[in-house]
Amino acid sequence: MPPVAEKPLNRREGLRRETLALILATAERIFAEHGFKGATMQAIADEAKLPKANLHYYFPTKQDLYRQVVERIFNIWLDAADSFDTQGTPEAALSTYIRKKMEISRSHPYGSKVWANEVIHGAPIIHDYLETTLTEWTETRIKVIERWIAEGAIDPVDPRHLLYMIWATTQHYADFSHQIETLNEGQVMNDRQWAEATECVTRIILRGIGAGQL
Repeated sequence: MPPVAEKPLNRREGLRRETLALILATAERIFAEHGFKGATMQAIADEAKLPKANLHYYFPTKQDLYRQVVERIFNIWLDAADSFDTQGTPEAALSTYIRKKMEISRSHPYGSKVWANEVIHGAPIIHDYLETTLTEWTETRIKVIERWIAEGAIDPVDPRHLLYMIWATTQHYADFSHQIETLNEGQVMNDRQWAEATECVTRIILRGIGAGQL
């Protein structure tokens, strides 16, 4: 039996999705640049070239929009960690995870900055999210790393610190992009430089836990 083809989006639904994507992308940048308190729904609407009423149609409050921005970047990071379950070896799983995290820092720098700013300030808006979703996800990754250690596939290391190191290193390229550009002669890193950075970060972390050579 042939697979059932997905129904094409009607014009109204397509427009709704485009508008929602525009709002989220614009809000992501405004929140990254001004923080939750400094950003306003009016500023986001103006930047997106939409009536303010449109924003409130999708997101009744600024906090609703902010939480959606934060949850979106986190869900993107979650998807990047699928390799823990789908790859057969720690070398494959971690290298895939690191590469994806580096690419996310390049493609979603503002989302990463919003997350960093929120956590730096004590996560006043999303603390419940950290206590539930992030904590539960982290515990599942820790169990995978502990299994690798028990099997002798990697050196005995504290799984939490391994995860913290991966997060800190990969997200540095988004959160401190201005510093990196300044040290790169004022230029945004090009494709070659991103590839070199990704290879270097991956190699250092894998060798550091005895996960073999790339």
